[in-house]
Amino acid sequence: MGSKLSVNDSVCVVIVGGGFGGIATARQLKSWGIPFVLVDMRDAFHHNVGALRASVQSGFAKKTFISYAVTFGESFRQAKVVGIDLLRQKVLLNDGEELFYSHLILATGSDGPFPGKFNQIIDMETAIQTYEDMVKEVQKSPRIVIVGGGAAGVEMAAEIKTEYPAKEVTLIHSKIALADVELLPSVRQVVKEILLKKEVRLLLSDRVSNLHMLTLNRFQENMAVKTEKGREVAADMVILCTGIKINSSAYSSAFGKLKP
Repeated sequence: MGSKLSVNDSVCVVIVGGGFGGIATARQLKSWGIPFVLVDMRDAFHHNVGALRASVQSGFAKKTFISYAVTFGESFRQAKVVGIDLLRQKVLLNDGEELFYSHLILATGSDGPFPGKFNQIIDMETAIQTYEDMVKEVQKSPRIVIVGGGAAGVEMAAEIKTEYPAKEVTLIHSKIALADVELLPSVRQVVKEILLKKEVRLLLSDRVSNLHMLTLNRFQENMAVKTEKGREVAADMVILCTGIKINSSAYSSAFGKLKP
């Protein structure tokens, strides 16, 4: 482990995505002395496990970003991958540049709404400030509605009530059970009990019907959040914690053209 491998000049690995999988791969290639380029939209690794706490606790966001340049130097390229040319073995970037690859590794992970995910072209300082701005919006909002009761929604509700116990927090979830289906029912029940103990109001087996009319992630006094079951909740801030999906935008068109 750690020793260099013998490779010729034609070898260049392109890694698309600088999340946990991407940086683990890049570090391994670096230790082996294999040429690579790591491509990501941000100029810093985002430890998004801490993203929700960074949304409610001032000063925490700077702990969740680590500059790629410090670790990978010239082997890092900040850009958005807009396509892959499989025939020419090129990765196409948003600025028109093309990166040749002998080997291609796709580590694009998942995508979803801010603040849980932050997949956009942005520099580290601006990203940190975006979370600090979110903290201020949360602080201004006495009544907060969280849409979605999966892992992110549950954590978001708990983070807010832990940091600001006096705030009214309502969580609206389309299913009866909270958190992820991979968890044991007993664990999901404990999650529910913890939120109830923190006095989070739970509206389960219901959906928000007017989401397109609501302002997200910003203070706006007296918004009316309406549900399909006819409920109405007064809110000063709405946070969306739904819709996590595979982040395939960089390669979906290329692989869609492949014939079986």
